Amino acid sequence: MAGITSRVGWVKSSYSGQGGQCVEVSPSYASVKGVVPVRDSKRVDGPVLMVSADAFAGLVVLAREAAL
Repeated sequence: MAGITSRVGWVKSSYSGQGGQCVEVSPSYASVKGVVPVRDSKRVDGPVLMVSADAFAGLVVLAREAAL
């Protein structure tokens, strides 16, 4: 996904803490394309993981249950 980092709006996860372990997602891209881009907020030009909306929803459920 070359160039995606500059074309979409990124939102930092509410589960990201102050310890530098932060991820960002792009809800606007997900709503149009049906896949959720996920990246490391410290490496904004780094790789972007593309996850299906269903898989991302499962990840959010898992994070909430684990009280991360």
